[in-house]
Amino acid sequence: MNSIDASLRTTPTRGAINSLRKDGLVPGIIYGGKEKNQNISVSKKQVRFLLEKENFLSNVISLKVDGKEQNVLPRDITFDTVSDEPIHVDFLRIVKGSKIILEIPVKFINNDKSPGLKRGGVLNIVRRKVELRCPTENIPSELIVDLDDLDIGASIKISSIKLPENVTPTIQGRDFVIATVAAPTIVKEPEKPEEATAEGAEGAAEGTAEEGTAEAAGEKPAEGEKPKEGEKKVKEGDKKEDKKASTEKK
Repeated sequence: MNSIDASLRTTPTRGAINSLRKDGLVPGIIYGGKEKNQNISVSKKQVRFLLEKENFLSNVISLKVDGKEQNVLPRDITFDTVSDEPIHVDFLRIVKGSKIILEIPVKFINNDKSPGLKRGGVLNIVRRKVELRCPTENIPSELIVDLDDLDIGASIKISSIKLPENVTPTIQGRDFVIATVAAPTIVKEPEKPEEATAEGAEGAAEGTAEEGTAEAAGEKPAEGEKPKEGEKKVKEGDKKEDKKASTEKK
């Protein structure tokens, strides 16, 4: 149990409270039980020390107010919107024999001993906190879930968690799930769109057709084929010129 010191304060005005904050103190209040509310101030360093601890709002603290010790539970803390510094804290006085409703965090252990997680399974956490009704003298700081020997498909329910004596969940009438060990998810690669494939095929077909047309335009006539009229006239002209040249030589 953590222990911090506090002092009673008599600061009825806002200016006096701001002066406390400038001096490195955080104003607060203790309430609950049959005793009167107490206005206190706590060192900002001590408040930050408590905030660094896990489960700040569910851990009982021993608070010494001017030498008098009493057990309290942090219930609310206010932060400055600009600096994010703590500027006020509320403590609930613990009264023996009474009960309180708290959200208790869940802690998972032995992840490396779970066969399901070793085989690539995934721990699917359904509830990170569970709301419990607890006696003020028996408040658990956390709920432990042991993953040892849990395989894929296993389900951890509230009934499988050992709760302290007289501690009960606020949800009654059903055995709700805390977490499951799920099978790994396999992500498939997206297939190419059919339109893109069809366009590629059409483009390839058009390219082949154009090449065939170009080759056909540059080919010579096959044997036995009649030449075109233009080609025939050129050849007859060539023969006449050859014949005339031969006569001149003679």
